[in-house]
Order: sequence, then C-alpha cells, then structure tokens
Amino acid sequence: MKLQSIRPSTTVNGCTDCPIRPRAVCAHCNDAELVALDRIKHYKTWKAGETIVHEGAPLDFAASVVTGCATLSRSLEDGRRQIVGLLLPSDFIGRPGRARSEHAIEAASDVTLCTFRRAPFEALLQESPRIASRLLAMSLDELDATREWMLLLGRKTAREKVATFLLALLRRTATGPGPYRTDLPLSREEIATFLGLTIETVSRQLTSLRKDGVIGLDGLRTVTCADLQRLGAESGAEVAEALLP
Repeated sequence: MKLQSIRPSTTVNGCTDCPIRPRAVCAHCNDAELVALDRIKHYKTWKAGETIVHEGAPLDFAASVVTGCATLSRSLEDGRRQIVGLLLPSDFIGRPGRARSEHAIEAASDVTLCTFRRAPFEALLQESPRIASRLLAMSLDELDATREWMLLLGRKTAREKVATFLLALLRRTATGPGPYRTDLPLSREEIATFLGLTIETVSRQLTSLRKDGVIGLDGLRTVTCADLQRLGAESGAEVAEALLP
C-alpha cells in the first residue's frame, strides 16, 4: 500500500485552495468576511531555524500556521530554554489586546504563515461573530490540549510520552486513509526537552516502538505508521478512537 504523505506544501495561492481552511480561524467565515480578511493578510515564510518572534518582543500581527511547524519557548533565568508548545498547521498566533509575545516563536521547519495586521484584525473581531466564536473555540481547544500535556508530563511513562508526541503530529497533519508518513520537526534533543526526557530515552523508545511494529523509521526524521489506533493505545489513551484524525 502506498504511504500517505503528510509533508507540508509550500505553495498557497489563496483562501480557495488553502489547506488549513476547514480548521483555521476563518473556517466559518462567509464570503464577505473572507474578503475583509483578504484585505489585511499576506503570506510570509521563514526558513527552518529562523526566529519568527522573540520572547517579549512587540507582536504587530496575528497569524495562522499554513504549512510547517514552529516552536513556542520560554527562557529561564539561568539561560536554559524550554520548549512549551508546538505550532502546527491551522494553529493561531496572537491574542486580542496583547501587543507583545510571551514566548519566543521559532521555525522548526520551513514555516508559512497567513498573517493579519493586528489592529485591523482586532477590529474585525468586533464586527464578525463567526470569527470571534471560532477563535474562542480554538482557545478552549488549546486549553484542553494544555491540560492533556500536564497529564503527559506528570503521569505517563517514557514510552507513552513518545507515542503521544508522534500521535499528536499524525492527528494534526494526516489526510485520507493510512498508512501515514511524517518528518519529525524537532531533533532528538528538542523532543527530549519537550517531553522532559533524555535524548537516550527518546532514542530507545523510538527504537522500541519500531521493533514492536508500531511505527517505522526511515533515517533520523521520517516516521511512518500503518495503524494509528495501535499508536493511540501505546499513548495510554483510554479511548484510542478519539485520538484518530
């Protein structure tokens, strides 16, 4: 069976062929609202490793991730950096009424954003209940995801943590029937930092999942999975079906 590719496209021509439209902040917009958004938006791409926004820096735009993956991180007083979240396609950057970024945002892979000038976007929120309602729903989903991540960091085993991380990537980017394929946006070291593990533990768990037939590994970054339900079970989920795309 041919593997279903979930590598991001780098070409976006507009709202009509936007790959994130069904899940983005504009998902419920009518034609007039799309026209209004189109007036204040533009696409911008950052290369892997580039900083999109520095921690504490002015944030004069809001944006949706169209393709690629970015990291959210905070710096500790002793200089250490902690990755606290991933931004994947359809995730939203920016908060109404907040002029500065509380996190550093960096491109983990090549990233394309659909950016909106902040002041006009905030004005549009006042005029469009559909956009405001969708943004609220996305914020609540993000809150739920944060609570799940607290469970992962506090209670799950190393194997469950790695499986949960892989499943989260596949859930957000998989299309059509499996098997599925994705390139990890983070290095082993970054995954370890994100999951609160050591590099050696991450490598051992990836190898163990491969040997048990749960995933396939092609090189250091490419992961394949023929059965997301089995990967969901390995993540410690009570109902694996709820975690499928």
